[in-house]
Amino acid sequence: MYCLDTYALFELFYGNPKFSVFFIEKSVITNWTLVEFFKTMVKEHEKEKAEYWFRKMLPLCKEVPIEILKKAVLFQSENKKTNIPLFDAVGYMYAREHALLFVTGDKEFKGREGVLFIQK
Repeated sequence: MYCLDTYALFELFYGNPKFSVFFIEKSVITNWTLVEFFKTMVKEHEKEKAEYWFRKMLPLCKEVPIEILKKAVLFQSENKKTNIPLFDAVGYMYAREHALLFVTGDKEFKGREGVLFIQK
């Protein structure tokens, strides 16, 4: 199974075939990732498109427990030189805690354990 980050969601949105398999395969996203995706969609596209994609991704959404949020803050703090956003740290820690592969193209995660790194 896979845990998609916002990078992966945007690649799905833009129709990148390297990422399309993850919408068919068993994948999840965190509620934090969905909110970040929605926030950026509202900012960069019309609200109706953001709402459509929010509803489309909602069935994949999993709520993040407070203990994982705490671990994400610690992970972010321990990796402050890489400037990993909290949204991404939450997704990564959720994936690690649930033995999922974290799917991203963000360079900060390249080579990390438990990451499926895919470039555009």
